[in-house]
Amino acid sequence: MKILSAEFVLSAKEQRHYPPDDVPEVAFAGRSNVGKSSLINALLNRKRLARTSVTPGRTQEINFFRVNDKFYLVDLPGYGYARVPEAVRKQWRPMVETYLQERKSLRLVVVIIDVRRDPSDEDIQLMGWLVFYAINYMVVLTKADKLSSNELAVRKRIIGDILKSSLNPTVFTFSAKTKAGKEVILREIEKFLG
Repeated sequence: MKILSAEFVLSAKEQRHYPPDDVPEVAFAGRSNVGKSSLINALLNRKRLARTSVTPGRTQEINFFRVNDKFYLVDLPGYGYARVPEAVRKQWRPMVETYLQERKSLRLVVVIIDVRRDPSDEDIQLMGWLVFYAINYMVVLTKADKLSSNELAVRKRIIGDILKSSLNPTVFTFSAKTKAGKEVILREIEKFLG
């Protein structure tokens, strides 16, 4: 897939503020600070379209990016550890669940996990939830450049084995630094946009 245009459209906390539900959407979900925004920027060939930060919890709303005037990439708030007030964190779950359950144009959820960490309980719960609601998903293991190629292969196998027992997702690796894995991920996303 060739990215010809990409633009930030809006941030929203409530359904009534979402853009019209008339083109396919791919959502990105994962723990805080796992690299969701960096992955989106790399896929779209932009450096700062999706805001990145070393501070966990930077994304506090659902952010919509229109791509090629044909579909949206959607950056969801991270779960798990985040440096935000507890009241804000408690709002995220219902906001994200409502989006995932009710967005008719949602075609795929990209679940992002740091390759150096085992999937968290929240990661596994999210994937189980997606399976239950019959929502397509794939797993992207980010920060691949932090490991040697042998370490990366071992971690991918370990994470695949953890998830295979009940979820059995398709698993890809990615590095925002080197862009390794970008084209494969774009091809996989493209399969769900038709």
